[in-house]
Amino acid sequence: MNASTGSELLDAVGTAAHAVHALASGPLGVTIGVTTGAGTRIKSVGAADGNHRALHTDTRFDIASVTKVVATTTAIHRLASVGVLRLDDRVDRFVADSPCTSDATISTLLTHRAGLWEWQPLYLAPSADGRPVDAYEAVAALPLRYPPGERRAYSDLGFILLGRIIERATGLSLAEAVSEFVTGPLGLVDTAYGPVTGDVAASAPGDGVERDMVGSGDPYPVLYPSREIAWRTHELTGEVNDGNCYRVLGGVSGHAGMFSTAVDLLRLGRSLALAATSDDLWRPDITAQIFAEGPDSGQALGWRTMPVLLGGVRRNLLWHPGFTGCALGLVPGTGVALVLLSNRLMSAAPLPTAQLWATALSSLGVSDAPMLIGSRP
Repeated sequence: MNASTGSELLDAVGTAAHAVHALASGPLGVTIGVTTGAGTRIKSVGAADGNHRALHTDTRFDIASVTKVVATTTAIHRLASVGVLRLDDRVDRFVADSPCTSDATISTLLTHRAGLWEWQPLYLAPSADGRPVDAYEAVAALPLRYPPGERRAYSDLGFILLGRIIERATGLSLAEAVSEFVTGPLGLVDTAYGPVTGDVAASAPGDGVERDMVGSGDPYPVLYPSREIAWRTHELTGEVNDGNCYRVLGGVSGHAGMFSTAVDLLRLGRSLALAATSDDLWRPDITAQIFAEGPDSGQALGWRTMPVLLGGVRRNLLWHPGFTGCALGLVPGTGVALVLLSNRLMSAAPLPTAQLWATALSSLGVSDAPMLIGSRP
């Protein structure tokens, strides 16, 4: 990528932020950030919460499923790079009790091909003797939804298991492992599991979306009988939005739970975008395996993939969305990283994260608008 292309990306950041914010039913607040060899630029537009508190470029957001790549996939990338685990290790090496078949591997979970349910409200699972629900026991008790290896089915449950695998492989809690292998070495000082305080954007006005998912069985049938839940009705600021993470995983999970800033996410994205030529944190052969598209178009290990035009050259963008309205992307081999942070669920009729991301990319001039993989985010 030449210098002029990098400068053009940076110059378009303000336009992109305003374009996403101006969408009908667009987010209450938007932050767009880009880093290239020519520098870094971040623009924030709108409000951080329902009281119209000012949104800043260093405001932290609940990044929801972007946790899957920032914490889980990147921790596995690091652990494989230093030889703590292998991408082809079987799941049952670390987790004896799970729905996975005996041939399921870490890579199987990272590509969402283990046949697991996409989502279930684990906090509704039955528990013996009035004990709190154990999330991992609840996952283990679920049947498979699809024949293993038959298809890609985006699964929160698979990444909950990956979080457990990281704990078993390192002997650390997931939060400790992510700190030791990801956020610490990369200097991500504002990236952590919640709860967090300070300048944090509200993610939603309460649990309304998840309450409706449980009540309607849409988009996923609920396997558990209904029971009374104390749904949150206050603005969620600094406490994790995701119900399973909040209610039965202590705010720390492989699928959700992290809070971060544009600066930190761009720093991570740039490091990964240059990982193929770096041996400081990332082994190039492991990087090649993580970034390679698997048997399903648009899916690498943890990361999604999509073709983009960058400086007139067709390249592969690795990215991942989050349900709260966030996304992180990077272009391997270029040092280019892109981030979208928003509080889309604060809108009365929230737009899908994928639509916000497509608008941002189009405004930045890096996308020829290919089909995006659809899923809950």
